[in-house]
Amino acid sequence: MVPCSHVDQVRLLEPPSEIAGCEECLKIGGRWLHLRMCQSCGKIGCCDSSPNRHASRHAREAGHPILRSVEPGESWSWCVIDEVAFVLRSGEE
Repeated sequence: MVPCSHVDQVRLLEPPSEIAGCEECLKIGGRWLHLRMCQSCGKIGCCDSSPNRHASRHAREAGHPILRSVEPGESWSWCVIDEVAFVLRSGEE
């Protein structure tokens, strides 16, 4: 079963070993709660519980629908368009 209609647009990207924070918040001196990584281009942004919601804004503006949590111990992804959470594994991309 395909969890969303955008899985075919995803490259299964591994997060960098060190993440300084939300790329956009770091530029403007903002703050974030949790971090997400775009599974199309690898951009790191802040979650929708953060004041600036950079990850989902990037997803909508760039047409990159799937974000992955890069919080320690989390492996889920979220499709911004279909509003569905799921786990991506190698071979399912």
